[in-house]
Amino acid sequence: MTHDELTLIMQTLHFAADRHRDQRRKDRQASPYINHPIAVAEVLSAIGGVQDAVTIAAGILHDTIEDTETTAAEIEARFGHEISEVVEEVTDDKTLSPDLRKQLQIDQAHLKSGRARLVKLADKICNVRDIVEYPPDGWSAERKRRYIAWASAVVDRIRGINKPMEEYFDTLHDRAQAHLSLNASE
Repeated sequence: MTHDELTLIMQTLHFAADRHRDQRRKDRQASPYINHPIAVAEVLSAIGGVQDAVTIAAGILHDTIEDTETTAAEIEARFGHEISEVVEEVTDDKTLSPDLRKQLQIDQAHLKSGRARLVKLADKICNVRDIVEYPPDGWSAERKRRYIAWASAVVDRIRGINKPMEEYFDTLHDRAQAHLSLNASE
């Protein structure tokens, strides 16, 4: 990675940290939200072997339009068209119902660019891993099962994009299923 690419990654981290500064994850510890975008970037790099700065930067920024007041135009102005385009591809339309948004992710996942599919896969890995390691407070075992099944349906639509991440997801999926089976009384 070049100096300019590393600088870009640091700038997106700073931007995302600022935009997500008052947000928390749904786990019992109410972890800082920024941990999630950092984890997505880490999965892309460490597990997926992704070295493309645009993809990693988009991974860091992937929830900024959806979950903050950030606009696509703002991301494009600060970080360029390529990054903005990927972030827009992975952003759900919050004006739609949650069920429709989830179905659209399944239906449209395979139509996304390679970069967007990588970010989506890393995001699903992090979310499924969190279901087991840092479960959302108050989620029943059934709600966790439904989330994992939906995440699996999305991942199944984008298979072939990154074998190491897909294998890691499959291992997490199996681990999550086993964990939920052991804790069926939740």
